[in-house]
Amino acid sequence: MPHLTSRAEPAVAAPSWVPLIAACVGTFLLLIYTSIVTVALPAIGAELGAGYGQLQWIVDVFTVALAGLLLGFGSLSDLLGRKRVYLAGLVLFSFATLACGLAGTPGELIAARVVQGVAGAAMFATILPLVGLTYEGRHRARAFAVWGTVAGVASAVGTFSGGVLAQLLGWRWIFFVSLPLCAVAIIMAATSLKEGPRVRGRSVDYPGIGTFSLAATGLTYSVITGGDRGWSSAGAVIGYLVTAVAIGAFVVVERRSAAPMVPTGLFATRRFLGVVLVAFSYYFAGFGALPVISLWLQNVTGLSSAATSAVLALQVVVFVAVSALISGRLHAKSPGRVLGGATMLLGFGCLTGVAVLLSPTWIALLPALVLTGIGAGIVSPVFPAVAIASVPAEYGGTAGAAANSSRQLGLALGIAVSGAVYATRGEGSAGATHGVLLVLLLCGVLAAVSGLTGGWLLRDSPGGNAQG
Repeated sequence: MPHLTSRAEPAVAAPSWVPLIAACVGTFLLLIYTSIVTVALPAIGAELGAGYGQLQWIVDVFTVALAGLLLGFGSLSDLLGRKRVYLAGLVLFSFATLACGLAGTPGELIAARVVQGVAGAAMFATILPLVGLTYEGRHRARAFAVWGTVAGVASAVGTFSGGVLAQLLGWRWIFFVSLPLCAVAIIMAATSLKEGPRVRGRSVDYPGIGTFSLAATGLTYSVITGGDRGWSSAGAVIGYLVTAVAIGAFVVVERRSAAPMVPTGLFATRRFLGVVLVAFSYYFAGFGALPVISLWLQNVTGLSSAATSAVLALQVVVFVAVSALISGRLHAKSPGRVLGGATMLLGFGCLTGVAVLLSPTWIALLPALVLTGIGAGIVSPVFPAVAIASVPAEYGGTAGAAANSSRQLGLALGIAVSGAVYATRGEGSAGATHGVLLVLLLCGVLAAVSGLTGGWLLRDSPGGNAQG
């Protein structure tokens, strides 16, 4: 009897998750520095002799550089190679982080933070496209959800770890502690990420990059200077003028450019506008107020930096729990409406901050931390896939970069506006408490209105690329 063998169809192997881990490690390193210095600001100010305005810049200059250069590095990576640009950014980021820890003056720390932001832009502009190149179908959706969760957790964990490190080891260790992880991230990225195809015959929109960066910097400078020196001060007025001229120049440049940073036609796409709006308001309201809340907790309620980190950690715990348990299922339903509703919930959480007037203690902030943690925990994992699906497939990279740029610009302006409002409410505990209340009300109204509007713009938004 002949020996018969059956040939089974080869099984499709599940993709390796090592490239995703490499991308998530880089993302975590990058985004943790948007918030890790927040709780350490009093310690930094005391040692370096930094004033309130300088402390704002130490936080904000990183996010301004990040937001201003994201789209530009996205275009540059199309020409030079995404993996190459990402690795170059990661190496530069490592050296800049070391320089931050060694800074001896406020100016040196601010300069090192600028370099950190530039390097971070090179990393952030290329991470999502690199993940998209590696995974397909349901594996890609899962990878984006994991990446989105890590991105949100990093910003939140930074706030918690910064205070603990500053109190136990000193503020310089908030920079030194990440250097071994930087080395691991470089090795993992170099060995596991794959290079994508390069775009031939396309130029980089340097005038667009320059005018957009100048507008973002000018606007942030105006807000910080206005809050610190007065809204009619010479510095603030110059900032207003520079911002207005830069915005006008950016519009003209983009209309005439053969290869604009953001094709002007995308702004006629309803879902793209919804993504940009939600991205901006989510980071403005969800994380922009944290520096002033941290200062209020330490200066008014008397908490130490470690205790302040412990209070703010509640938002982290809620965020992680919600991201793990809820968002994956909601993503499969109506992601556009989910984003809008979650952003409104985040805004409602900020509005509960009115309790600080009734009882100016850290306990009064707990409802706000819980609700904003729930809202952010829903938004973060859902957001990346919705952003890329909001435009035709050929513009997916641009949409991802624009969404990330909007998030970082929202964070930069959130920090600047919150700081300016907080600084203008007068001296003493009563003035500081009133300032925190106004900041939370501002963030709450912005997030609620943006969530309602964004949800309408993103209505019937599918997981695919249908446009409206």
